[in-house]
Amino acid sequence: MMEVLKIILTIIFIIVCIALTVLVLMQEGKQAGLGAISGAAESYWGKNKGRSMEGLLVKITKWLAVAFILIAVILNISRIWG
Repeated sequence: MMEVLKIILTIIFIIVCIALTVLVLMQEGKQAGLGAISGAAESYWGKNKGRSMEGLLVKITKWLAVAFILIAVILNISRIWG
């Protein structure tokens, strides 16, 4: 039973790793946000960035990073105790 759970967690871990990599590569760099210096942050997109696609990508990236850390810890604990 534990071996099956370990295999399932490993597969989920690989999927999370790939998704996290793709999402990080899809995001704009911080240099793209330099328009804030010239006042471009006051535009509609600057005020509503949290509701835009970029904001959604950031939120999903944060949740996948948390899942990555939790699964990595669980897999390592099972390796130590198992």
